[in-house]
Amino acid sequence: MLIATKNREEILQYLFREGVIVAENKNQKTHAVLSVTNLEVIQLMRGYASKGYVKKQYAWRHFYWYLTTDGINHLREVLHIPSDIVPATLKKTARSVGTVEADGRRRQWRGEGEGREGRERRPGGFGRGRREDAPAGEAPAADATAAPEEQAW
Repeated sequence: MLIATKNREEILQYLFREGVIVAENKNQKTHAVLSVTNLEVIQLMRGYASKGYVKKQYAWRHFYWYLTTDGINHLREVLHIPSDIVPATLKKTARSVGTVEADGRRRQWRGEGEGREGRERRPGGFGRGRREDAPAGEAPAADATAAPEEQAW
C-alpha cells in the first residue's frame, strides 16, 4: 500500500517518541492521536512486524505494536536521530524507584514476604474444617453444609 511520505514520517516519529503505537481495527477511521487513518498505521506496522522491528499484540479490536531494539536502531537511521535520544518506554521515571511519603521520605518497594515477620498465621478459616481453638475434650461444631446422618427406622 502506498502511504504518503508525510504520513509515514508522522507515524514513525510517533512510534519512536512513544515506543508503542495503538490502532483500532476500523480501517477508515482516523487515528486517535495522529492525523492519518488507522489503515495506514496498520499496513505500515504490518510490514515492520514482518521485518522484526515491532512486536504485535491484538486485544479487544485494537492492535498494539511495541518497538524492538532492532526497530529502534532502524528508526534512528531512517529518521536521523542521535543515539542519546530514547523512546519513552525505555526512560526511567522517578516513580519507578520508590514512592514519596507524606513527610518527604522515599519508601522503597518491598519484596515478597518482607515486613510480614510480626504476623501470626492463624489456622482455620472458611472451609478449612476443625477449629483449633476449641477446648480440649470437646468435639468441634458440626458443619452446616455436611450431609445429614442416615437414621435407622
